[in-house]
Amino acid sequence: AVHPGYGFLSENETFAEACEAAGIVFIGPPVSAIAAMGSKAAAKALMQAAAVPLVPGYHGDDQDAERLQREADAIGYPVLLKASAGGGGKGMRVVDKHEDFAAALASCKREAASSFGNDRILIEKYLTRPRHVEVQVFADRHGGAVYLFDRDCSVQRRHQKVLEEAPAPGLSDDVRRAMGEAAVAAARAVSYVGAGTVEFIMTDKAFYFMEMNTRLQVEHPVTEMVTGLDLVEWQLRVASGEPLPLRQDQLKIDGHAIEARVYAENPARGFLPSTGTLKYLRLPASVECAIGEPRRAAVRIDSGVREGDTITPFYDPMIAKVIAHGANRGEALARLDRALQACEAVGPQTNIEFLQRIVTCPPFASAELDTGLIERHHDALFARAEKPFKEAVALACAALLTREGGTAHGASPWDALSHWRLNGGYRQTIEWRSIEDDTPCKIVYARDGVACSLIHEQWTEAFDWWREAQPHGYGARLGDIRTTGRVFIDGDTFHVFCRGTWLAFEWTNLLAHAADAEHGEGRLTAPMPGKVIAVLVEPGAMVEKGAPLIVMEAMKMEHTIGAPAAGKIAEVLYGVGDQVTDGAQLLVMET
Repeated sequence: AVHPGYGFLSENETFAEACEAAGIVFIGPPVSAIAAMGSKAAAKALMQAAAVPLVPGYHGDDQDAERLQREADAIGYPVLLKASAGGGGKGMRVVDKHEDFAAALASCKREAASSFGNDRILIEKYLTRPRHVEVQVFADRHGGAVYLFDRDCSVQRRHQKVLEEAPAPGLSDDVRRAMGEAAVAAARAVSYVGAGTVEFIMTDKAFYFMEMNTRLQVEHPVTEMVTGLDLVEWQLRVASGEPLPLRQDQLKIDGHAIEARVYAENPARGFLPSTGTLKYLRLPASVECAIGEPRRAAVRIDSGVREGDTITPFYDPMIAKVIAHGANRGEALARLDRALQACEAVGPQTNIEFLQRIVTCPPFASAELDTGLIERHHDALFARAEKPFKEAVALACAALLTREGGTAHGASPWDALSHWRLNGGYRQTIEWRSIEDDTPCKIVYARDGVACSLIHEQWTEAFDWWREAQPHGYGARLGDIRTTGRVFIDGDTFHVFCRGTWLAFEWTNLLAHAADAEHGEGRLTAPMPGKVIAVLVEPGAMVEKGAPLIVMEAMKMEHTIGAPAAGKIAEVLYGVGDQVTDGAQLLVMET
C-alpha cells in the first residue's frame, strides 16, 4: 500500500490509477471520486444534483474569455476566479471591477496551467466577510459514512490557511448537524471511500459548498485532538476493507484545539516565501495534558524538517505545525501562545512572531472570524512591537564577551583573553546595529576590579552575565533586572531569543571587512529565488510607474515586478524559463 500524505500527490488521479494498475492499494478514495471532485466545475454540478447548497456562479464548459467576462458581469462584482482543477489557494484571484477582469483571468489561467496542467476557470460570487468552515468526513466500502465535525479555517493569507481550529466557534447544534449531513451527502454523491474534507463558505447561518478535498488535510490534527481519534489509523483500516470503527452517534467533541502553521515566509513583504538553510531551529516538545484531563497531548508538534535542512523554492515552505488542545477555546489559545513563544528559527524569514500577534489580537481571541481578518486588521498586526531591547542587547554582549574569553568576575584572569588589566580598569566600546530597524547602538563595557557596567547613550546599568546550561543559553543582570535567553551567533550577527521575542544585532567588528554596499534605490531585483514566467516589456519601451514588467513564479506563487518610477527599459537581463536567485537584477531601467 501507499499513503500519499496530504499534498497534491494525494489528489492525483493518474498516480492513484497507476497504483491500482500495479496491484498497490492507494490509501485514499477511488480514482472515480478523485476525478469527480478534482474538477471544481463538475463537482458543483454533482452537488447541485445532491441538493447541497452552492454559491451563485458560472461553472460551464465555455472558457472563451469574452464569455467568462460576460458571466462575471452578470454575477456582479466582486467575483472570485478559481482554477477548476485547483487546490491549496493556487490559481485564485479576486476581481473587484469589470476593468480588472482580463488581466486577472490571464494571470489565473497561467498559474492554473503551471500548478495543475489545466487552465480551466470557474467563477463565483465573492462573498464579503465570509467564514471558511470545513467538515471532516469518512466513508468505508460497506456503505458507512460519518462526519467527524467541523473546523474553522477562516484566518488566511493568499487564500491559504494560517490558523485552523476545531470545533468551529459559534455554530449552533442545528447548523453543525446540517453542515455535517450536507458533507456526508456530498461524499455519498461520488461513492466516496476514506478520509475527505468538504469545504463550505459561510455567512451568518447560511453555508454553501465550495469544494471537496479528496485527501487528509494539513489541519487534521485539530480534529484528532477534539475527537481523540487517529485519522490515519482510520484510513489504514478502511483501506484494508474494514468498516468504520464508530457510528455517527458514537462520535463526540471533547474540548477545543487550534493549529498554527509555521512557514518560512516574510509577512512584511506580502508573505513572500523565504528560502535558505535553517541554521538554528528550536521547537517546543509535545506536552502531555495536566493530570485529570483526558489522556492526550496539550501541545503537539508536527514537523518534517530539522536544523541544518534547506528550505528550497521547489516545495511548500512549511516548517512545522504547532497544535494546542484545551478544555475550552481560551485554554487552547493560551497554550498555543506559550508554545509559539518557544519557537525559534534562524535562516529563512519566518512567520513565528506574526502568528503570536494573531493569536493574541482581540478579534481572533474573541472569535470574530472571517477570511478578511488579516487584511482588515493589517495595521495592528503589522505595527511595530515593543521588545525588550535592553535585555536583548545585554544577552548579545554576554555571548560576545563569553566568546572572546571574557568571563564573569571571580574567574581566573589567566582564563581570559581580554578585559583584564594588571593595574587599572578597562573599557571597551562595542558597537551594534539592530537588524530589525537598522538602529545603531553603542555599548561601553567597563570593568574595574569586580565592578562591571553596560553604558548606553541613554542609560547606564550594573552588568553581570553568565552561561546557562541549555545550548546557546545565556543570562544577564542589568541593575535589578535578571533575564535569560538564547543567543545564536551567525558570523557577526547575534540572534537573541528572550521573553518570547526575537531580536538580532550585528556586531561592528572593526577588524573585519566593511559591510556589503547597499543596493541602489529602485533597483529591479528578484524578491525571491524562482523562475521567470513572463516578460512584459522589451528594451526601449517607455513605461509608467507601477507598470508590470516581469512575472516570476516560486513555490507555485506568482509575483509581478512593477516599475518603481516612470522611465525607459534599457535592458532585460532574463528571459522566460530562466531561474534567478534572490536579489538578482532583472532589468536595467533609466528613470
